[in-house]
Amino acid sequence: MSFTDDELARYARHIVLREFGGGAQARLSAATVAVVGAGGIGSPAIQYLAGAGVGRLILIDDDRVDASNLHRQTIYGTNDAGALKVEAARAAVARLNPHVGVECRAVRIDAGNAAALLAGVGAVIDGSDDFGTRLAVADAALAMRIPLVSAAVAQFEGQLAVYRGWEAGRPCYRCFVGGAPARPGGSCAEDGVLGPAAGVLGSLAALEAIRAVAPFGDDPAGKLVLVDLLALRFRTLALPKDPGCPACGSPLA
Repeated sequence: MSFTDDELARYARHIVLREFGGGAQARLSAATVAVVGAGGIGSPAIQYLAGAGVGRLILIDDDRVDASNLHRQTIYGTNDAGALKVEAARAAVARLNPHVGVECRAVRIDAGNAAALLAGVGAVIDGSDDFGTRLAVADAALAMRIPLVSAAVAQFEGQLAVYRGWEAGRPCYRCFVGGAPARPGGSCAEDGVLGPAAGVLGSLAALEAIRAVAPFGDDPAGKLVLVDLLALRFRTLALPKDPGCPACGSPLA
């Protein structure tokens, strides 16, 4: 793939990276990444994916911008209040990088439509705030063999993992969480969230989506990163594959 003069200037700091280079940048430019949830995780992720030059972004969210979002969802401005998040994000991407195409899907993703919404993508970031939605996205990604970058944030903490459960020895999302249809837990409105904490987790999610479509460095699949920003501490835990997992485990003989 050849780059225009503008693209060469724009991506020069990527291209000079020995571990990345022009080949990886070309893969990024040809890639499609879906972002489920254009909120606290999705907002910074969209910005960094667009800046990095991912060729096509699919944004999936049926929510609208609220003033309470603005301290952490920095892709939006005051004048975006009331607008559909995916439409406001598309306008922001156009300002950031005209070489990135954006498809807006202002719907709530669920088990019935997840496969259609994710068809043809090279990686998906799930930053949704509902456990049922996360299971639907994870199940579709597993069935379609799409690398899943799952990120979450609350208060001063967050977690991040990459799932490719169709591979031998690699867990899927259900290996980690099981199959409970719902889990109790507070919302950002109830519990609060520090704005930059969302930025940290969203940026890490963008990093892993980029790594998924243009590999570099160590493979993160099968690891869980726990972030504690009160203590400024990052921990990485191994996530084993559950041999009895109904989604990706080996069937009993």
